[in-house]
Amino acid sequence: MLHLEPHRTALVMIDLQNWIVSRPVAPHSGDDVVDRSLRIAKALRKAGGTVVLVRVLFSDGYRDVVKTPVDSPLVLPENRMPPEAVAFDARLNPAKVDVVITKRQWSAFHGTELDLQLRRRGIDTVIVSGIATNFGVESTVRDAFAYNYAAIVAEDATSSFSPEMHRFAIDHVLPRVARIRSSGMIIDAINDKAKD
Repeated sequence: MLHLEPHRTALVMIDLQNWIVSRPVAPHSGDDVVDRSLRIAKALRKAGGTVVLVRVLFSDGYRDVVKTPVDSPLVLPENRMPPEAVAFDARLNPAKVDVVITKRQWSAFHGTELDLQLRRRGIDTVIVSGIATNFGVESTVRDAFAYNYAAIVAEDATSSFSPEMHRFAIDHVLPRVARIRSSGMIIDAINDKAKD
């Protein structure tokens, strides 16, 4: 059973931008991740909750990209990301959410004002959706745990670059720092509280 206080809960949608949603992801398609995230957002906003859109964005010339040596570096287009690539999926309207966060690394907390915005709104629980499960979603949930937020991962509103990558995070990592639920269970919990 999942109990939520909608007015103390935020949905944090990670990286639902064209260049990410359009990639081949599994086990849930990018379209399904966006659609399920939007269903949660609609229910939560109706019940008095907060909706947050998070995007990854870099300056021209990538001066703000982390440049430490790694074995598998991020490959980016020369000089800058095309505006249409970094735009939010067309189904998402930044004007209809409460907060838009721009990040420059995997976690939506590190180096951003996400924690400040949540605390000022009295949020103590975050529902996290988005792509990719074992990168941006997992990093954000780990930081939410470190910041003492109760985190819920919407399993079918997250996805990764292979079913195995998704499943490892969902089955072995995220349960240590969050609760894992389906989008339907989350929406039912929101609606049940709204009826009270």
